[in-house]
Amino acid sequence: MNICLIGDGLTNLVLAKILANKNISISVCFESKKKKKSTSRTIGISKNNFDFFKSNIIDIKKISWPINYIQIFNELNQIEEILNFKSTDSQLFFIVKHSELYELVQKDIKKNKFIKKIKIKKSFYDEIIENNKFDLIINSETQNKISKKIFFKRITKDYKSVAFTTIVKHQKCINNKAVQIFTSCGPLAFLPYSNTETSIVFSVLDEKKNKSEKEIKELIIKYNKYYKINSFKNFEKYNLKFSILRKYYHKNILCFGDNLHNIHPLAGQGFNMTLRDIKILSDLIDEKIDLGLPLDSSILKEFESKTKHLNYIFSSGINFIHEFFKFDNKYGNNYSKEILKYLGKNNLFNKYISKFADQGLVL
Repeated sequence: MNICLIGDGLTNLVLAKILANKNISISVCFESKKKKKSTSRTIGISKNNFDFFKSNIIDIKKISWPINYIQIFNELNQIEEILNFKSTDSQLFFIVKHSELYELVQKDIKKNKFIKKIKIKKSFYDEIIENNKFDLIINSETQNKISKKIFFKRITKDYKSVAFTTIVKHQKCINNKAVQIFTSCGPLAFLPYSNTETSIVFSVLDEKKNKSEKEIKELIIKYNKYYKINSFKNFEKYNLKFSILRKYYHKNILCFGDNLHNIHPLAGQGFNMTLRDIKILSDLIDEKIDLGLPLDSSILKEFESKTKHLNYIFSSGINFIHEFFKFDNKYGNNYSKEILKYLGKNNLFNKYISKFADQGLVL
């Protein structure tokens, strides 16, 4: 059994470890381009996926920070929350620095005899499409020749927004509460990373305004009611787009990760969606191995059948939340406060939303 993973991003490193656990030979093929190392990007990992990581990939407890309370406010009232989620007996999710998680997984797979990394040469893409060297090919890169030539039909939407990320250093405090504020400029999230550091994600609406780093700092300080900030680390900026692939596979090639679905960072669910996809793909491969069947395109067909509708509904749900609050702020209305306060009192609603964020959509 021989599988090729195109791209050496975090998604493929995690997938490589999962597949290598099954004694499958893995080739992680990557283009030798210098990638800018992110220092301020953080990832929210659900409790369910955190446990999956520990059992199947590597224990990430030492580089993770637990969150047991989430508060949601709108700009009109930062004193009275419009929604909250809390857990007294377990964690809701964990915050991890992307760079630290990447380095940890990369260091771990270097020791694995089933995994090898290969630099992509000029003729690689033509050869890999034409020959049958690999049982399966999994492509997690959005801008390579395969994606542009074969997987170009997408449902897309430009949010016309820019996400600014940074990490603030502040005075020491008990710091296990995440806060989301829907401001007139866009959603602002405070995501604790330690007792002295907190990750900031500010998705600023209307990229034409081109707000400067200084203006973003001033807005963060304006809305900050939680920390005595000492300093800001470097700011990083990302354009925000909604993208879902219409067709998941072609012959023995499967698209994966951000290549399948790229959603608004509003709920921090992008990487969690990918981890859920990894679980499903892993289970399908296990079924084939247990039955003594070959790893072929039938797995990819089953994967698309099991995940496509769920990923679309889940992604659309995140998109709806973003659009609802955008509308609410744009017209100076206060629908969110009354609607979410009403729903927040419903225990069944809170339980479902918590499960939705933790485990994804299950029908």
